[in-house]
Amino acid sequence: MQNDQSSNPISDNPRTPLLPVRVQNQWSLGTQSCLASWLTLKNVYILLGPLSSIIVCLLVKLDAPVSSRNMLAVLAWVFSWWLTEAVPAPITSMAPLFLFPLFGICSSDSVAKSYMDDVIALVLGSFILALAVEHYNIHRRLALNVTLLFCGDPLNPPLLLLGICATTAFVSMWMHNVATTVMMMPVATGILQRLPVDSTQSDTVISKFCKAVVLGVIYSAAIGGMSTLTGTGVNLILVGMWKSYFPQADPISFSTWSFFALPLALVIFFALWGILCLIYCSRGSGQVLSAYLDKSHLRRELDMLGPMAFAEKMILAVFGMLIVLWMTRSITDDIPGWGALFHGRAGDGTVSVVMATLLFIIPNKKQTGEKLMDWNKCKKLPWNIILLLGAGFAIADGVRSSGLADVLSKALDFLEQAPYWAIAPMVGLISASITEFITSNNATTTLLIPLLIQIAKTMNLHPLLLMVPGAIGAQLAFLLPTGTPSNIVGFGTGYIEIIDMIKTGLPLKISAIVALSVLMPTLGAYVFVSNLVVQ
Repeated sequence: MQNDQSSNPISDNPRTPLLPVRVQNQWSLGTQSCLASWLTLKNVYILLGPLSSIIVCLLVKLDAPVSSRNMLAVLAWVFSWWLTEAVPAPITSMAPLFLFPLFGICSSDSVAKSYMDDVIALVLGSFILALAVEHYNIHRRLALNVTLLFCGDPLNPPLLLLGICATTAFVSMWMHNVATTVMMMPVATGILQRLPVDSTQSDTVISKFCKAVVLGVIYSAAIGGMSTLTGTGVNLILVGMWKSYFPQADPISFSTWSFFALPLALVIFFALWGILCLIYCSRGSGQVLSAYLDKSHLRRELDMLGPMAFAEKMILAVFGMLIVLWMTRSITDDIPGWGALFHGRAGDGTVSVVMATLLFIIPNKKQTGEKLMDWNKCKKLPWNIILLLGAGFAIADGVRSSGLADVLSKALDFLEQAPYWAIAPMVGLISASITEFITSNNATTTLLIPLLIQIAKTMNLHPLLLMVPGAIGAQLAFLLPTGTPSNIVGFGTGYIEIIDMIKTGLPLKISAIVALSVLMPTLGAYVFVSNLVVQ
């Protein structure tokens, strides 16, 4: 009985506590650990968003309506989350859906409309087509055929490098540049795996050629993407903001953009090829590489894919039809294009969705009842990019409707007397620097384009003369791996280092800004100013 009483945790003595005293210490330790778990850098970044908006509302005084100050507070909130990645970027991109109504900028219906318009429809249709190309390995077949064409006999390293870069740039014209890099990098590294790279001899011919190929793929994807509206989200943001700010003006069509951007991209592309050949392709490299890489390897890779099936042919046919329809919707004033049949009601997004829909109707002739595409294959759609585009359009509308754009224009009056030849290169350089070191190219474009529109109004310039350099400059992230996801893909292969990107990217960036500064006042003025009238 005595043992039983001693083992009983509950005593009859009323002074004996029901719980041990040390539990209080455990409770305090648990409280401290709970507080420590909350006081993390990630949570500090999360609080930075609302705190920055509160600071703006309390301290910033603008000679304008209250809505303009509130819009500035929303920008501080959204961009602090974008920069710190405190919240996933797609979720941050949806923040205007609740911030705009809460801060009295516009209604929820108004801001929601920015997340689905003709530009977003163009992106959706294009991504579905890109997924079909990826699913049926068409991109790899195209890459091997073009590379086989440029390989040369005997092996010519500069010519082979040109073929790989040209293939990447061409694919990136019709697919997002990040998706292009992800698909083309395995093709490029598959070729390089036959080369015995000695890690202790970084200056050898083989290691230099490997660096040239990887750098060529990531930079060619960015250059090819800028030449068409569908190649990168930056171009789509530009088109959407042009439509939002100037709804009565002529829209930027697929063909109008290509008439300017394609020659610019060609100049930058050949500058890239020349820089890569000069730095990485030394004389006699062909003899060294021929022992490991020749046409027989490429033919074996191509033979493994087998003959082109009916499904691949149909996807290429649909893709070809889409390109033709894009280029012919609006041609010139004398030749209006097929879009005139619908009195301007059909846009590039209309065509993109129609062609994507055909993929769900045409059979693939592999299994009975199976179509070229089904919705399960579309689960990889990059909704993060689509939401980011919608956020960009919503912010552009908010900056204009809140009156913040007028405030910014008053602060830029000193630029009215500045010559355009000095402003345009500066715009491209500033945009490229922000993209390189601070934020993504899409976020840079979203931030800068409204400011550039106000600068253009102050200088009495056509807005596109500054908007286009700002958008193109945002795509010139060539120096650091963190500049764009494409750079990260290339850096992750292990073939290149940061010094390689700087050594190649710096002269490429300078060449691109020089080309932009020359072509924008000449070809750009002819294409945009003479054809797109601001009303």
